[in-house]
Amino acid sequence: MIRIDESLLSDLGLEKLSTEDKNSLLKHIYETLEMRVGVRLADQMSQDQLDEFEKYFEAKDDAGAFKWLENNFPNYKDIVQEEFDKLKEEVKLSVPEIIKQTEQN
Repeated sequence: MIRIDESLLSDLGLEKLSTEDKNSLLKHIYETLEMRVGVRLADQMSQDQLDEFEKYFEAKDDAGAFKWLENNFPNYKDIVQEEFDKLKEEVKLSVPEIIKQTEQN
């Protein structure tokens, strides 16, 4: 299960960040994951599928979008997990730099 919350930051050794820095980093992780998953899925979609999926996005119909993904890309959860795992490793490698930057601010 993917959790983008303070427990993730604790797992990464970033539990001592300020609340503001934690919130900023969690938002960045979420947005980055969303973008990477979107790119991977879009690369696999036909133009018709892209148009159809975009309608859910524009309507802000998350439930409809997830149902559409489950029907058209049953492996999308695997893609999400793969991208999350990669992103988590990237953040883990950047922990010293993240801590250094937050201390400088």
